[in-house]
Amino acid sequence: MDNETKQKINKRYERELNRGERFWPDSIFKDLIVSLGIFVLLIVLATFIGVDAQPKVDPSDTTYIPRPEWYFLFLFKFLAIYGQIPLLGKIEWLATVVVPGIAILILALMPFIDRSPFRYYGKRVLPISVMAVIVVDIVMLTIMADVPTVTENGSMLPGILQAIAGMVIPLVAIILLFLMTFVFRRTSTKTMIWTAAISAVLTIGLTGSVLALFPVPAAQKTTVATTLVDQITAGQDLYSANCTQCHGDDGKVTKIEGVKGLEGKLIPAIHSTDVLYTLDDAALAQVIAYGRPEAGMTPFGKTYGGQLSASDIDNIVIFMRYTWDDRFEAPKLKPLFPPLAAGEVPSYAVHIQPIVKRYCLSCHVAGKENNNFLMDSYDNILHTGDHKANDVIAGDANSYLLQVIQGHPIPDPKDPTKTLIRAMPPNGHLPPNVIDALMRWIMAGMPQTAADAAKLSVTPTPAAGSAGTPSATPTP
Repeated sequence: MDNETKQKINKRYERELNRGERFWPDSIFKDLIVSLGIFVLLIVLATFIGVDAQPKVDPSDTTYIPRPEWYFLFLFKFLAIYGQIPLLGKIEWLATVVVPGIAILILALMPFIDRSPFRYYGKRVLPISVMAVIVVDIVMLTIMADVPTVTENGSMLPGILQAIAGMVIPLVAIILLFLMTFVFRRTSTKTMIWTAAISAVLTIGLTGSVLALFPVPAAQKTTVATTLVDQITAGQDLYSANCTQCHGDDGKVTKIEGVKGLEGKLIPAIHSTDVLYTLDDAALAQVIAYGRPEAGMTPFGKTYGGQLSASDIDNIVIFMRYTWDDRFEAPKLKPLFPPLAAGEVPSYAVHIQPIVKRYCLSCHVAGKENNNFLMDSYDNILHTGDHKANDVIAGDANSYLLQVIQGHPIPDPKDPTKTLIRAMPPNGHLPPNVIDALMRWIMAGMPQTAADAAKLSVTPTPAAGSAGTPSATPTP
């Protein structure tokens, strides 16, 4: 930089310095305006978009794949596609530390690399072009963050295309820009601009091709109970599936029956004040998670080899508190299934499935003693069981299922002194509305969908010439 240029810059600096604005109120006022705008934006985003509820963190869940926040997704994707380049191998510290470190160093040194004194963008082509290439690359890597690098059949094509778009093209463009600036000094400004533009277009186009050829898999949305009512309901379903065999549906069982290996074992009634007043929530959760091996209770927490997450166990504790602990007042809960009107036929999808989930799946799943009668799906209810010819018979009130849920065990036809199937559930009883729904469903032919059930339903209407006398007419 010659002396004449320095003098011009110093004069302009002095002029701008003398003409500058005051910190108060000028700068403070601008800061307040920007801060208020950001605050309003955050309020709007939190109100109308929000954040999806996530289950409680469970360090024992080895299936969980951690993902960074959106502003680090580009680095997350860079690390993923970096492993697709055979010559580099999977040396994570190169991708996560060295390469980003070099990029940051180049940006930090850019004022010393490009020493032009001019602020006009036409005189600062190198930094602007390099920054444009980097910004486009970051945006495209973020967009591709959810696209897998390997297909289900093992093809590495999506990873290769992503590596070209997110690594090769930007790297080649930046190298060319530096070569044009310091090696091929006669290169025109337009050539450098065209290089950056072509790089951006190729990166964007290849990213679009990747998204078109390899759509992002639909994310599995996790339903999380957030309200107290939902937590109690979820806890009741989990308790029914995991605890009723031993403790009964009301927690009053003191002698286990019908559980292999624990038949006749004496246990405390967990609905009692002796348990609920003595153990706080953390202690109850720990008992459920770790179990009581000395008493035959296996661990249920994932940390100890069980199936329940920390959120699941918390919901069971909440259910126990608000159902049996007289110090807690339970809110009004949602009904297990929509109430049935006179003449209405229940369907499996709307009425029977939630009943089965709450009262039957603790026993009637694969791997448990249940006469091989599985109830985890509609087809299994109709077609499984050692006595499937009699378990569920459409229109037959003598079906075994209808008999046992009303408290009538099925005797062994070969030896009437023995019981073929005991009353269900073994350690409790079903509410009258549940028994009524099951009876209506089987007697009507066991419709699967609500549409099928609607065709079978009847609506009471006054008979012609006899006011107030009901007659059944099919529902249209």
